[in-house]
Amino acid sequence: QVQLVESGGGLVQVGGSLRLSCVASVASGKIFSINSMAWHRRGPGNQRELVAGITSGGSTSYANSVKGRFTISRDNAKNTVYLQMNSLKPEDTAVYYCNAIGAVVPYAIADYWGQGTQVTVSS
Repeated sequence: QVQLVESGGGLVQVGGSLRLSCVASVASGKIFSINSMAWHRRGPGNQRELVAGITSGGSTSYANSVKGRFTISRDNAKNTVYLQMNSLKPEDTAVYYCNAIGAVVPYAIADYWGQGTQVTVSS
């Protein structure tokens, strides 16, 4: 019932910037109450890791590897989360996944994932 669609990935040079977006949509007539949204990533040969998260109240958290370079934000009215990525490094190369934890009223809270968007940083 919930779809997360990411956009904004691509190829960028070291030191460059990208902005990822993720829109959460729900079937017509339904209400999707989102608790938190986050970005995860999986690099080549790596496990998936949490990059940044944001609560409905706007509290944010970041992986140590991206602190000071990445900024997560959200537009609650649009059910959209963003990830501004600056000073990109080759090790940021990964598939980035959007995640939302919330409930389609009146059902229980569940975990939803997007399909992923590729970010490649070239040196």
